[in-house]
Amino acid sequence: MKTLTNLLAAALIMLCGSVCQVGAQEKTTVAGVPVVTLNNGVEMPRFGIGTFMQPSDEVCEQSCLTALKAGYRHIDTAHAYFDEAGVGRAVKESGIPREEIWVTSKLWPTEYGEGKTLKAIDDMLERMQLDYIDLLYVHQPVGDFVGAWKDMEKAVKQGKVRALGISNFDANDEVFKTIMDSATIKPAVLQIECHPYAQRLAMREKIKPYGIQLECWFPLGGAMSNGALFKDPIIKKIAAAHGKTPAQVILRWHIQEGFSVIPGASDPNYIKENIDIFDFQLTDDEMAQMRSLNKEQRFFNATLEDVEKMVWGTKF
Repeated sequence: MKTLTNLLAAALIMLCGSVCQVGAQEKTTVAGVPVVTLNNGVEMPRFGIGTFMQPSDEVCEQSCLTALKAGYRHIDTAHAYFDEAGVGRAVKESGIPREEIWVTSKLWPTEYGEGKTLKAIDDMLERMQLDYIDLLYVHQPVGDFVGAWKDMEKAVKQGKVRALGISNFDANDEVFKTIMDSATIKPAVLQIECHPYAQRLAMREKIKPYGIQLECWFPLGGAMSNGALFKDPIIKKIAAAHGKTPAQVILRWHIQEGFSVIPGASDPNYIKENIDIFDFQLTDDEMAQMRSLNKEQRFFNATLEDVEKMVWGTKF
């Protein structure tokens, strides 16, 4: 019976193409990745690969190709990562239709300003050799992000960008209020650090009235955590119960919480491991255990002042 069920599921995926939806079930990609409809009506896969700290542009290209072959359909990059060109090459080399791949990038504060940001967007498209970007963020809440947003809205109207987002706008209430009050096209996604030790409950409540999707960076804790989440006894116990790794359990928790998640990796084995989370589910009790781990303990703790110093010390 199980074999018959698997055959029927495989046939259904083939019939659906790149995205399918059964009855009232959540829409997914062919790899089983859930798709969310953003507050502007655009659909985005909720699982992707992050390219922060890829060793080089060339390595990034190979990482993205590995990811795409493994079923990923969402890639997150940024001008500040210096690997946008590698992302663009991977998209082209993959042979996958462009419309099936969600590409995200971010503008750096030195590119902010009305009349300035539109050129930066054109430069970004040139670096990636793409006709449009699916999601474009203001990377940090520093500098003239209001002016940048006005140009970003123009880029949406010109068909160069499909959705707009804010990254790290959890810095304080003022920056969040400023962007929300200034925006004609409201942010569709907020990208911040989020994982089981820092579940960001207050920020989740703040964005809920706007229908903003939460996307998590450092979803596994990041290098600064020294693997703290992987060593957690509760996570390890749940992983053993499912025959999965702690990383897979953490990523599964993110998905079941409704987040979008972009774990970074360059090791092909880790890239494949990370997406292998759609063949099991955490029980209600296991989800409750995961939620009990929250202590709002972030691993990246730079202040806004620290970020400002970093931003204005860059040369691009």
